[in-house]
Amino acid sequence: MKYYLIAGEPSGDALGGRLMQALRQKDKKAQFFGLGGESMQAQGLKSLFNISELAVMGIAEVIPSIPRILHRISETIEDIKLTKPDAVITIDSWSFSARIHKKLRNMNLNIPQIHYVAPQVWAWKKKRARTMYKYIDLLLTLFPNEPKYFTPYHLKTVFVGHPVIESTLVNGNTEQSFKKNHEIPQKNRLMLVLPGSRHNEVERLLPDFLQTVKLMHNKYPDFSFVIPTVGTVAKQVHQMVKASELPIMVIEGEENRRDAFHDADVAIAASGTVALELAIVNVPHIIAYKVPKLTEWIARRFIHIQYVNLTNILLSREIVPELLQESCNPANIMSYLEQFIANKPLYHHQMDGFDKVRKLLGMGEQKPSDNAAATIINFIKKKQ
Repeated sequence: MKYYLIAGEPSGDALGGRLMQALRQKDKKAQFFGLGGESMQAQGLKSLFNISELAVMGIAEVIPSIPRILHRISETIEDIKLTKPDAVITIDSWSFSARIHKKLRNMNLNIPQIHYVAPQVWAWKKKRARTMYKYIDLLLTLFPNEPKYFTPYHLKTVFVGHPVIESTLVNGNTEQSFKKNHEIPQKNRLMLVLPGSRHNEVERLLPDFLQTVKLMHNKYPDFSFVIPTVGTVAKQVHQMVKASELPIMVIEGEENRRDAFHDADVAIAASGTVALELAIVNVPHIIAYKVPKLTEWIARRFIHIQYVNLTNILLSREIVPELLQESCNPANIMSYLEQFIANKPLYHHQMDGFDKVRKLLGMGEQKPSDNAAATIINFIKKKQ
């Protein structure tokens, strides 16, 4: 069968890469088309255009990008019409994906329309759950509590599991020492710096993270510093690190990233899936995040959740400190890092919480990508 997959940002791209691999195992003659990044291209996808163009977040950033994004949506629709796939599968990025699905539905092409990763209607825009059935035929969710928000509104919804439990961070070869491979003294401790995968995230967060590295380097000379980055922002990260003149290693690639996570002693990170990855491999960390004032003002009025970090949301309590907006500054970040370094109660509180997160995510059970691929193939066959 021909699958048209659309992932608009790196987190969806990673999910799409694993889904493609699982689909090919079950459908040996599978053909792939659409949009994706490094992970999906490694599985043989020739992306219609570079998805870094879509990697914007926040009201203030999105508005200037609207004309370009609308053009790319039209281009994608035309490509789908030419390809005539057996299914269109969008992955995450619901704001972009929804526009694709609405246009396709209005054209009556009779192609099964599937979305992978439920929009977080439990946090905001709850009315979305009532209307999504108009535009998609099947929704795949990452968390077991999500189907209940959609099934009452006539949308077939299936929980398939969270991809973090099958990432290379968890299941890859961990015998390789990152320190050894990169000639870092074994006695040194390792700190990960993770400023996000979008240009605007890096622009806002990395300066504070770099200042924190400077404080750490001056006070704890036995620490080495690593920034695992992705292709969408690699050039920007390299330039900012070079300008800082700080002893920070910037790395790319899944193997390097996996090895760095397994050797890490502590981390600072932007909010997102990376928080779950750090929890899975037991790296104590804090989450720090900033958005423009306009985005903050809108978020405070429309988003109704106690926490922004997935680990805290899953456990309904703060396991990982969240330093947001003005609280996201080098002094605050440093104070929490020092608690981890000194093995204070916060460190043990996190380790206990991370163990609970792994159980909730179903580690040791069937791979989410296999569940997703089987669900998709069965659904398409029933529609044919």
